[in-house]
Order: sequence, then C-alpha cells, then structure tokens
Amino acid sequence: MLRLVAVALTACVGSVSAVFADYPEKPVSFIVPWPPGGEEDVLTRMIATEFQNMYGVPAAVVNKPGGGGGPFPGALEVAAAPADGYTVGSFVIGVPVVGPSLGIPELTPNPFVPVGVFMTYPFLIVAGKDAPYSTMEELAAYAQENDVTLGHFGAGLVPTHVTFGLAEELGFEFGSDAAYDALDCNTLASGDVDVMNSVAALVAPCLSDIKVLASVTDERVFLTPDAPTVSEIVPSLDIVLWNGLFVPIGTPEDIIAKIEAAAIRAIQSEEAKTYVQTNGAQIYWKNRAEAEALIKRDIETFGALTSK
Repeated sequence: MLRLVAVALTACVGSVSAVFADYPEKPVSFIVPWPPGGEEDVLTRMIATEFQNMYGVPAAVVNKPGGGGGPFPGALEVAAAPADGYTVGSFVIGVPVVGPSLGIPELTPNPFVPVGVFMTYPFLIVAGKDAPYSTMEELAAYAQENDVTLGHFGAGLVPTHVTFGLAEELGFEFGSDAAYDALDCNTLASGDVDVMNSVAALVAPCLSDIKVLASVTDERVFLTPDAPTVSEIVPSLDIVLWNGLFVPIGTPEDIIAKIEAAAIRAIQSEEAKTYVQTNGAQIYWKNRAEAEALIKRDIETFGALTSK
C-alpha cells in the first residue's frame, strides 16, 4: 500500500511539474498600479513585450490606479491571484516595505516574492515657476507665514514620508496635502498644489517651467544637476524609490526564472537605455536575493523615519 501511495505521489508531482514546464500557455498580465506614462509603466511595457516575443503568448500591462490609495488597490489584485505566473505585479518600494504596516489583511504579512528590482526613480520635489522660493530652505522660510499645499501619490508612501520628514527637519509643516493618481505639469499649472513630489517623466515636458527643489535619489539627477538630493540636505533621509516585479508567494521557481529572463533582456535593451537617457531613471537588475536584502534594509530605514 505504501509503495502504491509513493508511486501515486510521484506521478502527481511529475504531472504538476509538467504543467509548470509548459508555462506560459495563456496571456500574462503585468499589473501597474498607476496610470500610464510613468517610468514604471513604460519599462514594464518593454518587459511585457519582451516576454511576449520570447514565449509566444500575449503579455500586456494592465494599469490599476488606486484613486488616492497609492499602489495598494492594484497590489491587492496581485495578492489575490493564483501563484501561477499569469499575474505579475510591477510595484514601487511602498508595496513590500510599507504595505504590511498598514493593517490591510491581504497585505499582512507580505504576500509577495520579488522576481527582481529593475529601476530607481528620479523622484523630484518641485514647485511652480512663479513660486516665491527656489530651494527647500527658502520654502521653509516662506511656509512659516504662508500655507503651502503638497501633492503626493499617497500619505503612506515613502516619498511622502521623506518629504514630510524633510519639512520637519527644516522646521515647517505643509498647510495641507492631498493624494493624486497623477502629478504632472497640469497639476502645478492648475494651482491645485503649490509643491508636489513626482517622478521626472511626468514633469519632463515642463521641466524648464518649474522649480526643482530637491530629488529623492542617491545621487543628483542629471536632468536637474543643480537640485540637491534630500540626503544632501538631511543625511538621515537616505532612502530611494525603486520599482520591481513581484509574484504571489508559492509561485514555482521555474516560472519566476522565465519572468526574470524576459525582464533582464528588456532592461538591457537599447530601447530601455535610450529611454532612461531622457528622464534620469537608473536601470539595472537586482535578482531575488538582492531584492530581498534591499527590502529588509529599506524596512529598517523606513521604520526609523516613521518613528520620529
């Protein structure tokens, strides 16, 4: 009897392995929890195209903006998906670093495994061209007697916390703040906000018509070389914004390897290299082990930032 059970189990495992070996057999969705146009959207589309070319099945980006909820509504869709490689999340640092601390049951504990990290955002703190301040220090002085409205992608996200932390270190508070799905040239031009933190791609069309006060990057963005990094102003605020691919825990390793192979080829392409030359993003590939180490470090840094 035991021998028969063992044979049956071996046959079952072999059958499952055969099923996964055939991956992919149907369309694959890459979930980007933001509107189209940002760096993560453009580069994830390149990855999806490469995946389609390599494996011969449709692969497409599906944008799931959170309506002020940041990336978390989109992340929930990936968390609820089967661990079969047909739903892949393209997530910012906030999903694995901040998500588990928000009390969202589906994200606590972290339900994702990183495939890898592929980009550092050129995240900028910007103001309108007519703003009566050109640096964070001048903004701090102005805000002592005037209300300043901040626009951001979500109150719980890393760049928002960094911006608030910077303001606190400089001795001021924003008069009000609001979350947006997109923070672009129109957001500033409309007067909806006075200051906003956004990615360079969304403000690139009007970069000559705005003021860049600082960047949330590990080095100055070549598009705005005169703007200091936040960590130059306050060294303890040394955390950067990155984006990576994630799948639900339990996704087979051979499936993760196939997704990774397409991502590496896309990120190393001339198309990707040419694209980032226009917006200041940094592209590379950190594998699963490197991504897990990065997440662990950033959780510690973020915890110190939010405990102040």
